[in-house]
Amino acid sequence: MTIKNPKIELLSPAKNLEVGIAAINHGADAVYIGPSQFGARVAAGNSVSNIAQLVEYAHKYYARVYVTLNTILKDDELEPARLLVNDLYNAGVDALIVQDMALLQMDLPPIALHASTQCDTRTVEKVRFLEQCGFEQVVLARETSLDTMRQMSEQTNVALEAFVHGALCVSYSGQCYLSEAARGRSANCGACAQMCRLPYDLIDQDGNILVKKKHLLSLKDFDASRHLQEMIEAGISSFKIEGRLKDIDYVKNITSYYRRKFDAIFEGSPRRASSSGKTTFFFEPNPKKTFYRGATDYFLEGRKRDIWSFDTPKSLGEPIGKVKDVWRNALSINTKSVIANGDGLCYLNKKGEFEGFRVNKVESGRLLPLTMPKIEKGTLVYRNSDVAFERILAGKTAERKIQVDFRLQIVDNRLQITISDTDNISTSITVEVSGELANNPDKMQDTWRTQMSKLGGTLFEAREIDLSRLTEPYFIPVSQIAEWRRQLVELHEANRSKAYKRS
Repeated sequence: MTIKNPKIELLSPAKNLEVGIAAINHGADAVYIGPSQFGARVAAGNSVSNIAQLVEYAHKYYARVYVTLNTILKDDELEPARLLVNDLYNAGVDALIVQDMALLQMDLPPIALHASTQCDTRTVEKVRFLEQCGFEQVVLARETSLDTMRQMSEQTNVALEAFVHGALCVSYSGQCYLSEAARGRSANCGACAQMCRLPYDLIDQDGNILVKKKHLLSLKDFDASRHLQEMIEAGISSFKIEGRLKDIDYVKNITSYYRRKFDAIFEGSPRRASSSGKTTFFFEPNPKKTFYRGATDYFLEGRKRDIWSFDTPKSLGEPIGKVKDVWRNALSINTKSVIANGDGLCYLNKKGEFEGFRVNKVESGRLLPLTMPKIEKGTLVYRNSDVAFERILAGKTAERKIQVDFRLQIVDNRLQITISDTDNISTSITVEVSGELANNPDKMQDTWRTQMSKLGGTLFEAREIDLSRLTEPYFIPVSQIAEWRRQLVELHEANRSKAYKRS
């Protein structure tokens, strides 16, 4: 069977340079980041200089950087946008995610264009149109079903990108005009007023209040993690995590969660990650522990009723148990979770309103809040701030390495040392060797293996060190081996950089 897109991309959000680097370290194959202007999140803008630094870091792992130039442009913004595109291209950016078709008629450098989800692409005809316009990748509307994704893939050749996790808007993708109408702040220009997260009353035609002060337009967050295999088979090649306003802990946690799931899917499969390197995690990812307002798979399998978050648009976190006893200044919870000083707990009161409190102290199974809430026995309690988990995320939580093999051999009485990586890129150096043969060849070979494996502080991790062709085991000082290794690794990193190709 011919696979349309054997390389699968995990695409993570980057609020800024620091978050972008964290996303790469935690397994992202690509990141998307907003520029200083014209991005659909005005609070997440970044300088060209910072984007260039992110590009340099990402390209070491052959990961890509996409810039969200996805607002509707006004007439007086066309020329500044064109100049910005040139700056971004010169900074090494891999693609622009755009909404305004005016960009297609500008004199732009040869940079790849992706059609933003703001284009509201939810039909085969729309995908075909965008493909014919020259877009390299099309970001599908969040409302797209698996069946429609399959039809799009079968009837077009363009790469398809779909959201896999994050916040949902009550309006169709790219079709939200409520913020502009009510507050004069256009979502299509990056200034959404988050009207769908506000409380409303539901009133009938006779003026009767049917529902009072509920978040009637607020949706749960999207979570398609159990549909990854189906989405791949439907033809999706890029999986996007929403959240350019999310903090670094969220991006670390959610990127790691999906990296692990994709790696498990790729085992024994012809499909693989679209970037390089193997990520090792030093914590257990859990999406319920960093901003979680409940989960829905939305329209993937058709329309469903249970997609709403009427009670609160805030993060509920993970349910931990029900209140067992209440005292004047303390309470206890029937839970298997370990609750720590400083944890943030929350619940919905009798009116269905969101309330929360901070645990000041845990003493003999009793929780002593900083301020005692009016909470009753039997109330389900959630933890939306886990200090132990946050402490873990504040440290080193992942390491990403590109596996390499070394080969040593004598060529024309000189020693040739070759390094090759999983992208089939090889680098060699040839050095003069003279002096005595090693008195203990086995020990000398162990020294070679030990020294060539010392790649800490570099991008690389030694997988195999082939000494079978080293027929004349000369005695080489450890310091000399270390110097040759350093030179070779530096040359190889430079060669990888030269070999990288933008679309």
